[in-house]
Amino acid sequence: MAKILYGKETAASLAQQTAEKVSALRAKEIVPALALIRVGENGGDEVYERGICRRCEKAGISVVKREFPADVSEAEVLSAVEKFAKDPAVHGLMAFRPLPAQISDEKIRAAIPPEKDVDGVTDISLAGVFTGSDRGFAPCTAEACVRLLDGYGVELCGKSAAVVGRSLVVGKPLAMLLTGRNATVTLCHTKTKNLAEICARSELVIAAAGKPGLLGRDCFAAGQTVLDVGVNVGGDGSVCGDVDFAAAEEIVSAVSPVPGGVGAVTSAVLIEHVAEAAERSIRRTEQ
Repeated sequence: MAKILYGKETAASLAQQTAEKVSALRAKEIVPALALIRVGENGGDEVYERGICRRCEKAGISVVKREFPADVSEAEVLSAVEKFAKDPAVHGLMAFRPLPAQISDEKIRAAIPPEKDVDGVTDISLAGVFTGSDRGFAPCTAEACVRLLDGYGVELCGKSAAVVGRSLVVGKPLAMLLTGRNATVTLCHTKTKNLAEICARSELVIAAAGKPGLLGRDCFAAGQTVLDVGVNVGGDGSVCGDVDFAAAEEIVSAVSPVPGGVGAVTSAVLIEHVAEAAERSIRRTEQ
């Protein structure tokens, strides 16, 4: 049976490191602060927001929130983003997405300074992932995958990896992060021919396509490490990933569960980004 790669331990380790960074910053009278902007009453966003706030409180990070009704105008939301963008006391800025139809996602993202883009959504942050620049931050879920693998001591250098999913949130940036760690990556998607064959011959398989059960028994081989990033909610409220977990568990060496795997690390990465943004702000003022 496969080893189960739970995210709790890795998240706790990241939280401890972040708390230490925040303590050092507070000793210099710098209080890391995260601004959150949420439009409408989406249950998933509200749960995620509460989790972020709890983690920030434990780490000693200040949180300021702006909440808007679903019918808010684009101008109002954009004004709030621009206000936080200019506020030197705010180090990280995150707007929950997707946004309502009347609000341009592109305009909101463009208004977030890359140095405060702790969620890794701006064009400059994504460009930084591809170029290796530290301007901006990698998308949290993509980075969480790498952190979870590191937490379990999974070697990436020289490994063959199949990333299934090509979104800018996970798939594409994750492929670049793995390449940066000297893995050899095949970026796949739901239209990829011979998907099962490609996955089965890869040492590392990461599913991030958002399609329940996409990767079945024929995608797995002995000795593999499999990460499941998919979060799919069924009609009965149950949550499953993109991987047939029962099949994978019987075949591979290690597999992450859904829930309880990569998702548990994602918010810890976000909080770490806030502390890092505060540290970078100090370095910029000292230059």
